[in-house]
Amino acid sequence: MSIQSSGLRLPPTITTTTATTTSKTSHPLLFHKKTKSIQMCLASSAVVHPSQTSSSIQIVGGKAPNWYSNGTTYEGADGDINWPDLDADLQYWSRLLRPVQWYPGHIAKTDKELKEQLKLMDVVIEVRDARIPLATGHPQMEAWIGNRKRILVLNREDMISTADRNAWAHYFANQGTKVVFANGKLGMGAIKLGRLAKSMAVNVNIKRKSKGLLPRAVRAGIVGYPNVGKSSLINRLLKRRLCTAAPRPGVTRHLKWVHFGNDLELLDSPGIIPMRISDQTSAIKLAICDDIGERSYNVADVAAILVQMLMRIPTVGSKALYQRYKIIAEGPGHSGKIFIDKLALQMFNGDVHQASFRLLTDFRKGKFGWVALERPPKQ
Repeated sequence: MSIQSSGLRLPPTITTTTATTTSKTSHPLLFHKKTKSIQMCLASSAVVHPSQTSSSIQIVGGKAPNWYSNGTTYEGADGDINWPDLDADLQYWSRLLRPVQWYPGHIAKTDKELKEQLKLMDVVIEVRDARIPLATGHPQMEAWIGNRKRILVLNREDMISTADRNAWAHYFANQGTKVVFANGKLGMGAIKLGRLAKSMAVNVNIKRKSKGLLPRAVRAGIVGYPNVGKSSLINRLLKRRLCTAAPRPGVTRHLKWVHFGNDLELLDSPGIIPMRISDQTSAIKLAICDDIGERSYNVADVAAILVQMLMRIPTVGSKALYQRYKIIAEGPGHSGKIFIDKLALQMFNGDVHQASFRLLTDFRKGKFGWVALERPPKQ
């Protein structure tokens, strides 16, 4: 299911009035005028033909970046920005797009079975994407886990900065949640995770012994969104490839028990995702990070939004985009779609889909550095 704007007719420009702002210097992304135009232009004012495959929505506007002071520098040399404002911009950009929804048959089939299996778990290990820990948190997970012990694994720690890592560690520590940062591909955090799972469930066999029962292996269920690295993490724990793993959503389709020595059993499960995603800012982040099926979104739309997000993150900005593609991405008329169009002409003979896919792939491979798309909310 691709996101199309077929039959959607929008006015070429919406103009809103703002207060007058004065400044001696101005950044290319900021407007110091009595009015600012929030353009939501279509490539053509005509109705988009159904056969058109590329996105036609020009995504610009939103709130002006607020991390700049004196027009040329941003507040916080480590690249801190106002994340609530960025999420507000993301919501604004995505409001014209068709909602991203993905609930394939294999997830619906195993969803009920997984919830039943979780009742047998001593420990639940929830794996999330360290770049978007909130977006990859299932809204019903707390209810499913109940009072069972939980370990939260933030996988792909190599794709976020030390500042991001420390911020999330502090946030979850304040909530009383045990957190392990991991890199499923390289095995970082795997040994610590295994030890922590055993230690948190040590009371299981103490109770069994008091009842005259023989000890048994600790049962740990590994759950999380698609493509967050559950199977890779298990393979690293076992030091052999027992679970099928691939860098795309929906590879694991069945529940599978594996043994880690004689004292730990792990349940590998298919990725779980809500039947309906109500928060579309989270859905766009899932698409950017490849944690949801590609059929659920239009690649060109998502890539255009990613460009505008990167432009608002000081540690990336127009400089990193130029260094990568030799394309200038700044100026009052800039939009993510314009950048993608330029990239398509420069590298792919005008193929917008290929250009969009390349930009998303580069982000997913960390070509723009250690970039998180979320920061912890204020506590």
